[in-house]
Amino acid sequence: MCSMGVLVTGGAGFIGSHLVDYLVGEGSVVRVYDDLSAGSLANLRRWEGDPRLSFVKGDLLDPEAVIGALDGCDAVYHLAANPEVRASRASPEDHFRQNVEATHRLLEAVRRVGGVELLVFASSSTVYGEAAVAPTPEDYGPLKPISHYGASKLAAEALVSAYASMYGFRAVIFRLANIVGSRSNHGVIYDFVNKLRADPGTLEVLGDGSQSKSYLHVDDCVRGMVLGAGAASGRVEVFNLGSDDRVSVLEIAGMVIGEMGVDGCEVCLTGGVDGGRGWAGDVKVMQLDSSRLRSLGWAPRLSGVEAVRVTAHALAQG
Repeated sequence: MCSMGVLVTGGAGFIGSHLVDYLVGEGSVVRVYDDLSAGSLANLRRWEGDPRLSFVKGDLLDPEAVIGALDGCDAVYHLAANPEVRASRASPEDHFRQNVEATHRLLEAVRRVGGVELLVFASSSTVYGEAAVAPTPEDYGPLKPISHYGASKLAAEALVSAYASMYGFRAVIFRLANIVGSRSNHGVIYDFVNKLRADPGTLEVLGDGSQSKSYLHVDDCVRGMVLGAGAASGRVEVFNLGSDDRVSVLEIAGMVIGEMGVDGCEVCLTGGVDGGRGWAGDVKVMQLDSSRLRSLGWAPRLSGVEAVRVTAHALAQG
């Protein structure tokens, strides 16, 4: 029984496990629901045997299992998703089933069970597509995602908003920048570290290297989500969550090379597609306006550059 507790879907994953650390550390009773396709129980090891944490291995596409996991929980943080933006790593079908259909199944379970007062959804900056305004505010539109992943997150946002409005619970949607930190198992820093372990003499960089985006450390992300979820007063609230600076892919390559200690490494640019993108659907420039969340008292402790450097060091040592 998760008495007056919190359900975290994807809670054994990268961001989810850091969120669990924060919530349990603050005294919350937390139940993690995860199919372990991308997450790991090792991420939750520090709470092994702690009565405040329980774990259920399950798929969000299994409606009865989701209903069981919701039993007694009054808040849900929905982080389970397929996070891959590149079409070569996840098909449109993958994104529809794991991001859209899975969110619908969760919302249906919330409707059927009742008792959930708050649902927090981890969305993405990719819902904005190639925004003409940077930093991009929450009221920017129209939203035109350019990847299957971005489209699936926008569809899930719409479902969350509709269910909250129709069935009386509060929903808080966070559009996240690129979140980095320990335990990450995908993304540019992770890829660069693995490439250099395989070949310390050469680092392949997808695209022309000028792609420039906002990066936020996972600890700052988790603090922002919890603060925003607690402070939001409307039926459905949307917050951007990102740093105030951008970091280019070439800058990240230089930091990872430095942390890996591979002097003399040659950086090879692929040139990319469609004007230097790393892949079809890659947004070249992304920076979020997080002033709404800042007005509630949140601020990142690390800049984007600092977050990238800290993460590169952690992954290089891991």
